[in-house]
Amino acid sequence: MPKLKPETQQARRERILDAAEVCFARAGFHRCTMQDICREAGISPGALYVYFASKEDLIAGIVERDRAKLAAELTELSKAPDLLAALARLGEHYTVEEPHYKRVLGIEIGGEATRNAAVGETFHSVDVFCRQAFEQVFARAEQDGKIAPKDDARTLAEVVSVIGDGLFWRRAVDPAFDVHKVLPVLVRVVSMLLNPVEPGAPISVAPPAASASRSKSKSKSKTEAAS
Repeated sequence: MPKLKPETQQARRERILDAAEVCFARAGFHRCTMQDICREAGISPGALYVYFASKEDLIAGIVERDRAKLAAELTELSKAPDLLAALARLGEHYTVEEPHYKRVLGIEIGGEATRNAAVGETFHSVDVFCRQAFEQVFARAEQDGKIAPKDDARTLAEVVSVIGDGLFWRRAVDPAFDVHKVLPVLVRVVSMLLNPVEPGAPISVAPPAASASRSKSKSKSKTEAAS
């Protein structure tokens, strides 16, 4: 049997992952079989097992592919002159443009991560990557004077991740959910958190609460001493 060219192998691998996404979202991780995925992909079981030994391997392949896609998108996000507009565009892509089964798949993988150690390790590693990547984007934007948030970059990344998780979940489970109405409101909420800075405007950052408290204490002490 002739060896397939690398580009042919990659195309087949992508087709298998595409089929696995559809099957997992449609039937769930446990009801879905490797035979279902073979039929969806139009390949033989022997061909599938060349690339993936188990359903856990397929989940790992799907998640890694999504991670690589998001990494490229966040690299572009960090270069955007208007961070908030770029974030809004990214949110619209994932909540509006992507097919519904992708959101259902995300819930399925997250649920399986709570029961299956292998899937859990894959899921949590990418979850950590996403939060750290957003943290780096926000830290860089603050360093460059594009935003002036009251909270640190790590906290901002956590909050944005929670907002995104809730939005994806609602889109997956509620057919009547009006994302077009809600998304602009969420963008305004994120805008308040990031506090974008107009080009050339001075950045005014309020002192941390602890520092302000210490300043008041010192002032009080001086007043008492003078008395």
